[in-house]
Amino acid sequence: MTPSPETPDTVPIPDLVGVLGGGRMGAGIAHAFCTAGATVVVVERDGDAAEAALQRVLDALGKSVQRGTTTETLDTLSARVSVSVDYAAFESCGLVVEAVPEDTDLKSAALTAVEERLAPTAWLATNTSSLSVSDLAERLQRPDRFCGLHFFNPVPASTLIEVVLARQTSDELAVAARGWVQQLGKTPVVVKDAPGFASSRLGVAIALEAMRMVEDGVASAEDIDTAMVLGYKHPVGPLRTTDLVGLDVRLGIAEYLESTLGERFAPPQLLRDKVARGELGRKSGKGFFDWTE
Repeated sequence: MTPSPETPDTVPIPDLVGVLGGGRMGAGIAHAFCTAGATVVVVERDGDAAEAALQRVLDALGKSVQRGTTTETLDTLSARVSVSVDYAAFESCGLVVEAVPEDTDLKSAALTAVEERLAPTAWLATNTSSLSVSDLAERLQRPDRFCGLHFFNPVPASTLIEVVLARQTSDELAVAARGWVQQLGKTPVVVKDAPGFASSRLGVAIALEAMRMVEDGVASAEDIDTAMVLGYKHPVGPLRTTDLVGLDVRLGIAEYLESTLGERFAPPQLLRDKVARGELGRKSGKGFFDWTE
């Protein structure tokens, strides 16, 4: 694979890229690398999850073909995607991106297991949206070859990726990661490791205040979102974005930010109650909005 003409000095995306976790985010990440020309393998916990992950990726690729955002055929793209339940599938990967749920212990265990399978020259990244990349790096044998690549949901439509540099991240990887993002057709924002980075910290702060306004009866969720879309030109309001991200995910990020940055990130009771009732947003059919249709 050669670098794009627009970025002749960047490090090319590795020919084989692995993704650990084939949920909505993992499938989107696999789609992004596949449409950029890489061969991609997604590893999941069991056969059913792997097949579901493969279908998500294929569905996303099919939509790209239909919309004309790729010049390749679906058959050509599909031939570059595979799934597995064995970490051994990562052994030949030049880069693996971890995309498991936002839990430090879970991510750390997963990253350690992946690293054991990688060649010493391979790169490793986490898709965490808030957890400390430096803390995760401390548990690895080659922390200099590790960084954060924070993709946004939905990945195919998003044009932004945060490149999060841990204290241990090498200068070589910092340059390479920025180039990979550009070759994916997205814009890199490079940030130093800090709680919530740039996007999650700001996005969650706005969303939590919007939730408090709903809780206090200031306005409806729909009107609050409309105010931000029309008044501040946000493409999507903070509460609808929360539904897309997942209320459980937003709650986890808020709790982490509260523990690291203070009470201003304390989750409203409304958010806790909705998560307790299973109102998680689009994935459950209901959050701040009704998604059943």
